[in-house]
Amino acid sequence: MSRVRSEKEKYAKYDYHGGPFDRGAADSYYWRGRDPHYYPNGTATNPRIPKSEMTDEEIAAYYAGYDWNEEMGDKKDWG
Repeated sequence: MSRVRSEKEKYAKYDYHGGPFDRGAADSYYWRGRDPHYYPNGTATNPRIPKSEMTDEEIAAYYAGYDWNEEMGDKKDWG
């Protein structure tokens, strides 16, 4: 198992709709840059928690989600 895949398991508690891992994976999927954030009440539902208000573990979960999706190669086809 790759390091990135094991990170998905490590941060499973942050892998919910709107969570840090989920948002990292979504940013990668939609070809967006890395911008740690999450939505505790679900994607696009206020409040939006920015990096400045995230814990170190939440930020790590965001980056793990981004890296996981990059490794999987799952990208939005805008064509």
